[in-house]
Amino acid sequence: MRKLPFDASDDRLAAAAWSRLVEAPDPAAGALLARLGAGPALEWLSAVASGTADAADRHWQQAVGRWAPRLETLDIRRELDVLDRLDGHLVVPGDDAWPAPLADLGEQAPPCLWVRGDVAALAAPSVAIVGARASTAYGNTVAAELGAGVAESRRSVVSGGAYGIDAAAHRGALAVGGVTTALLAGGVDRLYPAGNAGLLEEAAEAGALVSEVPPGSVPTRNRFLARNRLIAALAGATVVVEAAWRSGALSTAGHAAALSRPLGAVPGPVSSMASAGCHRLLREYGAVCVTDTDEVLDLAGAVGEHLAPQRPSAPGLLDDLDPLAARVLDALPARAAAAAPNLARAAGLALAEVRSALGTLELAGRVERSSAGWRRAPADRPSRQAE
Repeated sequence: MRKLPFDASDDRLAAAAWSRLVEAPDPAAGALLARLGAGPALEWLSAVASGTADAADRHWQQAVGRWAPRLETLDIRRELDVLDRLDGHLVVPGDDAWPAPLADLGEQAPPCLWVRGDVAALAAPSVAIVGARASTAYGNTVAAELGAGVAESRRSVVSGGAYGIDAAAHRGALAVGGVTTALLAGGVDRLYPAGNAGLLEEAAEAGALVSEVPPGSVPTRNRFLARNRLIAALAGATVVVEAAWRSGALSTAGHAAALSRPLGAVPGPVSSMASAGCHRLLREYGAVCVTDTDEVLDLAGAVGEHLAPQRPSAPGLLDDLDPLAARVLDALPARAAAAAPNLARAAGLALAEVRSALGTLELAGRVERSSAGWRRAPADRPSRQAE
């Protein structure tokens, strides 16, 4: 085993090196770094791999066996040079920009983050908006509206930069001049998917592109799934807009639920397979039904911080009436007049009760007396259009 060509005792270099050595999430690496620190852990690994030290037991021997092949060609300075050419930043635990919520991942937290853009976006209050790549026009519209609304509330929109719902959420935030953060499955130098390269460049300008793997790393299925835990951990709440019954977005939702993060789902037509996963979240995961920005902010905020307003609705015919008056008004014909005795028979009430209720309704402006009897006041008559 060759000697490492960089200073393994440098914790920043070592943290970056660990992001190349391990395939996340790797709880063994997380436990080792938490106990020793990135530098000493890398020095221990080098000693064990070179045969100058022994792994404590079979568990650690297996872990070293996973990490040693990449150790042989490791020179993390190359990846750091690429990051420097991109004007990027390496963020490690202990930095001011390190997102504190990642601590909730425990041993599955990344050793570092590779960032293009503004590292301050990592610490901004945020909402994750995720969903299907094969989205519908309905889903794209909802995601864009939610992205814009969340951004206008001075929160960052976090998503995965993929086609479909992710892209719509990013675009919604960017359209209103907001901050958006894209968590990538590959290196920050590989803008994937290629069709979203322009969008991801805009996201880097307005917020940040973030990855736990170094530049040059290709996106793989495992890395997409691993990336989902970072989206869930980084955001204050996760909202799924559209998702099929089996969808990568459900992986993010599962991580959010496991981390006790607020989880919302946007309902869709019951006949739409694109919304089947959202309905599953509502039924099986205890997700909160959200339909607009106010409800998303209510979900994401502290208790009582942002309450979704009551939706306006047209007043009902019998609103604000006591039971007796309601029965009498309901018994009145929609447009014709009726005498009190006829109303008594129609409502199943005594004549004295009807007369008392009519007096109350007249004072309230709900009925009026005419030569033909009692009739509803104009405001209580249905319009022709309503019919």
